[in-house]
Amino acid sequence: MDAKEKKVALVIGAGDSTGGAIARRFAAEGMIACVTRRSADKLQPLVDSIRDAGGTAYAFGTDARKEEAVIELIDKIESEIGPIEVLVFNIGANVPCSILEETARKYFKIWEMACFSGFLNAREVARRMVKRQRGTILFTGATAGLRGRENFAAFSGAKHALRALAQSMARELGPKNIHVAHVVVDGAIDTEFIRTNFPERYALKDRDGILNPDHIAASYWYLHAQPRDAWTFELDLRPWIENW
Repeated sequence: MDAKEKKVALVIGAGDSTGGAIARRFAAEGMIACVTRRSADKLQPLVDSIRDAGGTAYAFGTDARKEEAVIELIDKIESEIGPIEVLVFNIGANVPCSILEETARKYFKIWEMACFSGFLNAREVARRMVKRQRGTILFTGATAGLRGRENFAAFSGAKHALRALAQSMARELGPKNIHVAHVVVDGAIDTEFIRTNFPERYALKDRDGILNPDHIAASYWYLHAQPRDAWTFELDLRPWIENW
């Protein structure tokens, strides 16, 4: 099959853990993985791993908060690589801080990263999907989007807003055959950050006590592959020992 005939899975925020695992899963299912983060160089190991496994992948360095950059990215992928069948928005910005010490600049930046950039990318992709009358848009959320904790006012506010964006888009775009879903990821994930900074938490890995990125990715594929007579809007993922 010619590459341009394949459908694209675009992962915004394809880091070394969840985003990378999602990109690998969609590539393994035969889709072209287009992955982004601020620095394209940091994506090379992910791209190499997908290509080594027989898949197709392209890396883009872009600032997801900048409207012009987002429009340019989507136009480039659609015109040079293929139609975007799936958008996964996976930017986090989980930065704790007391409300007494939080600055306006950092609060606004966290909102830009975790919510505003989600709006920009989803809007541009949705415009293409509606014309084709098909597509999937998946947002990575967090427990912070359901309830705010102490010292996470900025992150909680941004994730609440992202969830509301997903809800609104699901209601508007569902009747146009666009599946929009929000995934609540609740718990520590198997990452180098958790291993280094929270060794006691990481030790729970042997008991399935932290989230495996590949298992998270399997749920994203499941959402995309759902029949439209039984679409899921919100899916909660948490280890069996995690408190609600």
